[in-house]
Amino acid sequence: MFNMSLSRKSQLNITVTGPHQGVLGLVLFTIATTLPCCVFLFINLTMLYTLRSKRVFRDTSRYLLLFNLLLADTVQLTQSQSMFLLSAVMLTLLYPACAALTAFSSLTHCVSVVTLVAMCLERYVAVCYPLRHSAIVTTRNTAVVIAVIWCVSSSHVVIQLNLMLSQFAVQDLQNMQMMYYCGKESAFIDPVSDLYDRAFTYFLFLLGGVTVTFAYTGIIVAARSASTDEASASKARRTLLLHLLQLGLSMSATIYNSLLIVITSSLERVPAVRLQIVLYMCVIILPKCLSSLIYGLRDQNIRPVLMMNLMCQCSGSASIPKARPRSKRRAHGS
Repeated sequence: MFNMSLSRKSQLNITVTGPHQGVLGLVLFTIATTLPCCVFLFINLTMLYTLRSKRVFRDTSRYLLLFNLLLADTVQLTQSQSMFLLSAVMLTLLYPACAALTAFSSLTHCVSVVTLVAMCLERYVAVCYPLRHSAIVTTRNTAVVIAVIWCVSSSHVVIQLNLMLSQFAVQDLQNMQMMYYCGKESAFIDPVSDLYDRAFTYFLFLLGGVTVTFAYTGIIVAARSASTDEASASKARRTLLLHLLQLGLSMSATIYNSLLIVITSSLERVPAVRLQIVLYMCVIILPKCLSSLIYGLRDQNIRPVLMMNLMCQCSGSASIPKARPRSKRRAHGS
């Protein structure tokens, strides 16, 4: 058995397993986190279907990047809620399984951040170089960019897994049971893997911040020229600010466990658990649905199709029984 009894992990484990004060507490804890997550998943899946339902969405680079972002966010949302429920029921995993899940979470997080960077650059080219936009930002080039994003993110995961597992023998990995819940705080045992993860996280944050600042400044400068559409530049600036908000919320998820440790050491168990649920919903769950809300409400092309799909999904079960009597009457009349 592998002992990982570090003090900070013990504090974090108390917070995560705090709501276990009976069956009622566990049920309320599960409903409070799972119900909003299911609603957000429904919206995200409908948005993904919407982006594949029309040819204009499938052939436009901006919507292809949005689909890639939504796909990564939806997968990450599903995994985050699954891991959260595993910690709620105090179910521990083997260390290799935990390491693989942690690395996979890093994969989707990296894809989300780098896709946001690509979307900012696409808006910069659209406003600052409108005549060359169609030649630079093509469907083929966008597909190449998306493939590069997944390849770079996958290489990061391979390096991360190698750092986490290479220090143990294969026969030892088969018997290494986690003592606490599965997460970065418990998966990064070796200081080298923890240092690598921090360095890569800082790099992503720096890359996103510099890109948004560069694109925003370029659009402001271009808006002052007579050849640039002022309305288009203004809309692009607002989009970049929303991307900056998305980037900030996405990166704030990296300090979620550290915030839990501070909460545990400062508050009693019941207030700490309640604050943990609020923090989890705001930092982990809500940012994964922000892209659907932003583009679903702001984009004039997506909004009517998305609203129609949402209404069809909600009213589909009610409309099916109405079609049966009509088919019977036709059969009787014939």
